[in-house]
Formats: sequence, structure tokens, C-alpha cells
Amino acid sequence: MPGSGRHEGFSQAERTAVTAPVPPSPLPRPALDSHTHLDMVDLPVSQVVAAARAAGIVRIVTVGTDVESSRWSVRCAEDHDGVYAAVAIHPNEVFARGDDPPQPPAHGRAARPPVPPREVLAEIEALAGSPQVVAVGETGLDYYRDHAAPDVQRWWFREHIKIAKRAGRALMIHDREAHADILRILEEEGPPDRVVFHCFSGDVPMVKQCAEAGYVMSFAGNVTFGNAQPLRAAAAAAPADLILAETDAPFLTPVPNRGKPNEPALTADTLRCLAEVKGMDLADLCDAVTATAARTFGPW
Repeated sequence: MPGSGRHEGFSQAERTAVTAPVPPSPLPRPALDSHTHLDMVDLPVSQVVAAARAAGIVRIVTVGTDVESSRWSVRCAEDHDGVYAAVAIHPNEVFARGDDPPQPPAHGRAARPPVPPREVLAEIEALAGSPQVVAVGETGLDYYRDHAAPDVQRWWFREHIKIAKRAGRALMIHDREAHADILRILEEEGPPDRVVFHCFSGDVPMVKQCAEAGYVMSFAGNVTFGNAQPLRAAAAAAPADLILAETDAPFLTPVPNRGKPNEPALTADTLRCLAEVKGMDLADLCDAVTATAARTFGPW
């Protein structure tokens, strides 16, 4: 940002060194990043994948949030070994159906092109049939932001559930301050065989509800934050065979790199935190998340 002054007088290489995360020590067993956004990581994909492998993260699921990023995710998975895709319209990107009253663009965004929602969903379903796609997501509900009305979000979420079931793909859920409605809609629609709560944010009672339903809970870097004791309690309560780890990069960078750009390699730091919280050997946890991922997203 012009005028920030923080790194003035440094070369680009020196500025990069200051802001680059500290690479984690390699994991004792292979694992994966179950949710990232490689299109938003400001580094070449080949470099990101190589750094992840050096840390023991051998598979990466890169996630679409709209049609364009979903297409990109599929192409990225086609071009890079060990990278897989998820496709969907994020709840903050959904828009009113044709029979809904028109809504003004949120937060100063440009008006959306007049593409009927059914056409958008048809393209997501077509992309979901690609061999590189392992999940329909991220879809769900976001009651924290007001980019789309709750009833509009709920309609799109139900449609994505139907796509996941027809495509035979896992459902990857974005759930922000919407736990009760997410669980209710899943029950009403009938969930797909495989459901993942990305960046799990529930409490211990919600862990028990998810575990009873067989839903997978994926924990991101915020589980390492100093103020995240309730989330660590949830992770401790979650069955080891229903846990995944993710970065949600470039967001939610785990300790000890909090405040720096996130990337899939740093899943290793989150896994170390989860192993400590659960009182598990790190190698055993890596094996557990690998098995859960194969059951959820595979066969690879």
C-alpha cells in the first residue's frame, strides 16, 4: 500500500523474505490440504505444490467460489499432479432467482450479468462431472456477511445439495453463523453420502451432531490461534476418523506464521496443533486424515 512505510528501502526480494512464512518441518507421514484457493495465492502453482510436498502435504483440493474460479480450479487440477478441484457458487456470490425481486449489488460491487441461476447451476453440475473434481463446494450459508439474503442463500444451498447427490461428489459446506439452518436443511433435503464442514466453527454439541450424522469436520489454521480455545475443545471432541485439516489459503494462516500469507504447506502446522489437542501421535493423525480424505474425496 502506498505510503505504508513498513518495508520502504528494502528490495522486492527482501520484502518477500520478510513476509514469507517460515516453512514447517516435514510431517512424519503424508497428509493433505482439504481446502484451499490456489487462484488467490499470490505464487506460481508449481511453486506452491512443491513447497507443500516438501512439508509432507501431497494432495491439495483447490476450491471454486463462482463459475470462473470453478473453471480455473478444474484446469489447475488437470495441469498439476496431486491437485484436485471443488466447484460451486459461494453463498456470498449467489444472487436472486428470476422470480425474486432484484437486489442491488452488495458493497459497491459491479452489477452481475443477467445469467439465469439455472444456467449457472447447470455449468457447476457439468464441471462437477469432471474426473478432477472431488467435491461440490464451497456452498452453504453465511449469516455473518450480508452479500445475499438468507432465503436466497438457502435456495442455492439446496440446489447444490441436489447437484452433489446427482454427481456422486462430496458436499463441501461453508457454514458461518448458520449452524442450525445448515443442519436442518441437510436433514430436510437428505444429505449426500459424504459431507464436509469446511473450516469447522461449531462447538462441542455440534461436533456430536455432526459425528452422529457421519459428517466430516475440517479444521483450518484458526484452531491454532490464542483465542480459539472453544474451537480446540471442539477438535478434541471430534472423532479422529471424521477429521480433516485445511488452510483455506490465503486466509487463516496458522501459528507460528499468523499474519503472513497462507499456503498449503502450512497445513502441517495445523496438523501439529490438532495432534497436540487430541493427544495423538502426529504420524497417526496424518494416517487418519489421509484415510478420511480417501473415503471422502477418493478414490484418487
